[in-house]
Amino acid sequence: MTQEQDNAQKPAGEVENLSFEGLMTELEGLVEHLETGDQSLEDSLRTFERGMALTEKGTAMLDAAEKKVEILLKGSSGEPQRAPMDHGGPES
Repeated sequence: MTQEQDNAQKPAGEVENLSFEGLMTELEGLVEHLETGDQSLEDSLRTFERGMALTEKGTAMLDAAEKKVEILLKGSSGEPQRAPMDHGGPES
């Protein structure tokens, strides 16, 4: 059994102890596993369910990080000061 197949077999709820990086690595593996098309419908659904649980957890982690950044960037008025983020890509 490959690592991706092993991860797909994990219950969807077991994502709490994963780091964001670990979560992304596992999610990438699950996507690769689904893209092969070599699994049954039941296995595909389990893999998809696991992927959705990872996505929800990752989104919650990003939301929490965004809130922390907003707190750190609060101006003297107490209102968050939003600044554009540089994503490192080519400028439009």
